[in-house]
Amino acid sequence: MTDIKRRQFVTRASALASIAALPASAAPSAIVAASTETSSATDTMLPPVLHMVYFWLNNPGSTEDKAKLIAGLESLKAIPQIHSIHIGVPANTLKRDVIDNSFDVSELMFFESVEAQNEYQSHPIHKQFVEQCAGLWRKVVVRDSVSV
Repeated sequence: MTDIKRRQFVTRASALASIAALPASAAPSAIVAASTETSSATDTMLPPVLHMVYFWLNNPGSTEDKAKLIAGLESLKAIPQIHSIHIGVPANTLKRDVIDNSFDVSELMFFESVEAQNEYQSHPIHKQFVEQCAGLWRKVVVRDSVSV
């Protein structure tokens, strides 16, 4: 564990522990204040630019195609502009009308700036990923956001 990640963990754990330590009878305003402190402490540690991508496979039942796509996404980790990446599949959470878990594979990336995200888009490894894997998916939805 790097020193920075260790500090982030300690900061987050301390903030969460402060909320847990509040008595059940604590005034709601105390809980809100504590959770706001936690939120601002952890929010400042996350890179400000998120790149969320959802993939629907041409052959949704194909474990081979899913594995190829995931391997392609794993190759993107070598791009230096990416601060961190999460590659996943739909979670088996409670079914609710607001949840869309119809995708097959997802990717969530963090970038330090919009410029870094733009550089990622034109990076040769990203271009190679698109070239090699585009035939695997029938639909892609991308959502980019920046912290407020």
